[in-house]
Amino acid sequence: MNPQEQQSLLGIALLAAFADGHKADTEREAIRRMAETLPHEAGGAVLVRLYQDVLLKRVTLADAVAGLQDAGQRQLAYEMAVCVCDADGRQSPAESAFLADLKARLKLDAAEAAAFEREADAVVEAAEKVVPVAASAPVAAPVVAATTAPGVDLDKSILNYALLNGALELLPQSWASMAIIPLQVKMVYAIGKAHGVELDQGHIREFIAAVGVGLTSQYLEQFGRKLLGGLLGKATGRTLGGIGGAATGMAFSFATTYALGQVARRYYAGGRVMSTALLQETFQSLLGPAKQLQAQYLPQIQQKAATLDAGQIMQLVRAG
Repeated sequence: MNPQEQQSLLGIALLAAFADGHKADTEREAIRRMAETLPHEAGGAVLVRLYQDVLLKRVTLADAVAGLQDAGQRQLAYEMAVCVCDADGRQSPAESAFLADLKARLKLDAAEAAAFEREADAVVEAAEKVVPVAASAPVAAPVVAATTAPGVDLDKSILNYALLNGALELLPQSWASMAIIPLQVKMVYAIGKAHGVELDQGHIREFIAAVGVGLTSQYLEQFGRKLLGGLLGKATGRTLGGIGGAATGMAFSFATTYALGQVARRYYAGGRVMSTALLQETFQSLLGPAKQLQAQYLPQIQQKAATLDAGQIMQLVRAG
């Protein structure tokens, strides 16, 4: 894949991220930070420039689509756009309209596109069935009797979620990373419940955003690292690189998940009194140690990635 094709794929992903027209300033800032954190030699400079071009409308969807001639890359561009639009929940009407326009411009195989849409919808639906969605506007989360039995090790649970999410990022399937955010939501849900707080998806997503982990930006970062690291491929198993050669430094979701879990543990154990600024400061202070743990557990992450298949991923999203 040449640099122009990479830029086209990244451009389409960024256009999808802003397709709803209602991205909050915090999400835009998270996407900007994400673009800047990717190393320049790995394509970070390209992503920063694309981010600016998309916001200033210097890049159009037609421009991005024109840079993709290969049918497989066009299908991949659509799959990634669907994943980005689904990252923060159900698609808005504007996002659905964007995806319909993109699909028409890409001239995709109808059966292949429909098959992927079913897979993506299944991940979203499975996540919603396990952690309920609020029926109305978010209100203060009710406190209930603690349900955790004595001796339950939250540290071990957080580590297991981190290992799993690190493994998901190493998989070549374009939709595999979609499962990372639902699993993070379920991890926070379990931590809250262990401290006697019953949560729904709305509360949890607000907490994750307050910590500074943007849902859309997080997915874009996973996509960018996979693409620029040569790890992204098709659901059939055809990859643009290999897990063995690209694994080091790629399991970024391990560190994010681990740090998020530890912040959630402190927040709910402390009676939910941490300010947004303190939540973000605590999360950032935990990322460094989490990345060191990531290197320590890399063999386990790779081993887990080698054993996962599509059916297992869906079971994990449903059951946690």
